[in-house]
Amino acid sequence: MGEKLNYFKKMKGTTKSPPAISLLEIFWSWIGAMAGIAPVVYINYNLLEGTDFVMVIGSFGASAVLIYGAIKSPLAQPRNLIGGHVLSAVIGVACFKLFHANLWLAGSLAVATSIAVMHATKTLHPPGGATALIAVIGSQKIHNLGYLYAIIPAGSGALIMLIVALIINNIPKNRRYPEFWF
Repeated sequence: MGEKLNYFKKMKGTTKSPPAISLLEIFWSWIGAMAGIAPVVYINYNLLEGTDFVMVIGSFGASAVLIYGAIKSPLAQPRNLIGGHVLSAVIGVACFKLFHANLWLAGSLAVATSIAVMHATKTLHPPGGATALIAVIGSQKIHNLGYLYAIIPAGSGALIMLIVALIINNIPKNRRYPEFWF
C-alpha cells in the first residue's frame, strides 16, 4: 500500500510555479515570434504558391515559443532547433516510406525514434516530434517532398527563425541568445 501512495505522491510536483514574466519580456517574446514566423509564412504563401514546396509546418509554432519565449532553455538553443527539426524530418519521412500502409505505426515510430535520436545527438527539441509526425500525417504535398522535407521546410524554415532569434533576442540589454551553439 505504501508503494502505491508513493507513486501518487510523485504527481504532486516538487517545486512551486515559476515567477511571473515581466511585460517587457512578454513584449520581446511577441516581437520575436511575430518577426520569426512572418518570413516563413510569407515565403510559403507568396513565393512558393503554385509550387510543390511548402515552407511552414505546424511545429514551427512550438519552436517559436521556445526560441523567442524561453530563450535560456537548453531545448531552445540553435543546435537543438536545427538538429531537432532536420533529424526528426528525416526519421518521419523514413517511417512514412517504410510503414505508410499502417499510419498508426508509422506515426508512433516516427515520434518515438525522433525522441531517441534527439536524445542521443543532444538535439532534443520538442517540436521535432511534431515535425516527424507531420512527415507521416501531412498532406500529399508534404509526402511528395520525400527527404527534401528535411531541407525545405524543416531545415530552411528553422534556419530563418534562428536568424531572426539571433537578431531580435539580442536587442534588449537584458536578453541574450544563444546560451550555447554546440
